[in-house]
Amino acid sequence: MKTLRHFLCTAAIVGFASSSILISGCKKNKDENKAPAIPPQSGFVMSFNDFSNSGGRVKSTSVAAFQNWGYSYLNVAAWNVMLTVQMAVPVASFAEAFNHAAVYHPDAANWTWSYNFNANNIPYEAELTGAIVADSVLWQMRITKGTEYAKFLWYYGSSDIAQTGGYWILKENPSNSNNLIRIDWNKKTNAIATADIRYTNIKPGSSDRGSYIFAGTEVTNFDRFYHIYSSSLANLTEIEWSSTLKNGHVKDPHHYTDTNFHCWDTNLIDIVCP
Repeated sequence: MKTLRHFLCTAAIVGFASSSILISGCKKNKDENKAPAIPPQSGFVMSFNDFSNSGGRVKSTSVAAFQNWGYSYLNVAAWNVMLTVQMAVPVASFAEAFNHAAVYHPDAANWTWSYNFNANNIPYEAELTGAIVADSVLWQMRITKGTEYAKFLWYYGSSDIAQTGGYWILKENPSNSNNLIRIDWNKKTNAIATADIRYTNIKPGSSDRGSYIFAGTEVTNFDRFYHIYSSSLANLTEIEWSSTLKNGHVKDPHHYTDTNFHCWDTNLIDIVCP
């Protein structure tokens, strides 16, 4: 159905085809020409593969030699398992969006990506909308699962048009729609390519509310990091390592009872820090 604005503008153009007179507001909005870019997957899905892959360095017969890397690995793995379970449907819905084109809806003043996807071999329907407001894009993802629930607002957020940062708020699930996780992400687009992403527990009433895992890249010898904060322990675990050589170090006041870094070498074996 044509909107009233569209009808009036069409009439004006026809009636004044030979005139320079135009009705105010009839100019086509630039936002109707091109859909906003969906934020990068790196701003939604934290990567755990780079750190969790030991490359066959860890031998079962010498586990005691891998205490520093091993402790770091267990901390990262705990978040990985939790997020894999809690975010399976949101992650699958987000990844599939890049395979589809958006349609502009002038009445709602937004772009909509509508498509089907599967998560854990279960079919779902997704509706992602993006509305341009000033220099930002407001996003909403609604998910339908057969007759079980329809257009559940599973997550929403905002990103800047320049794709340098934004946030997402994820709900727990359709049966318990409280807020669960806030995702904050940043990505530099200059010659120095660095990025970061933080998952924060924002579940009301949770003993872990305020806990977070913060991951990113840096332009240093240890070019990758995880910072893992436990709100219940008021403790920060700092993990830094080289993505190429695999050596690194970890600091954890609660676990090590000191504020020093504890290191591992390129074979992931414990060493005295240089």
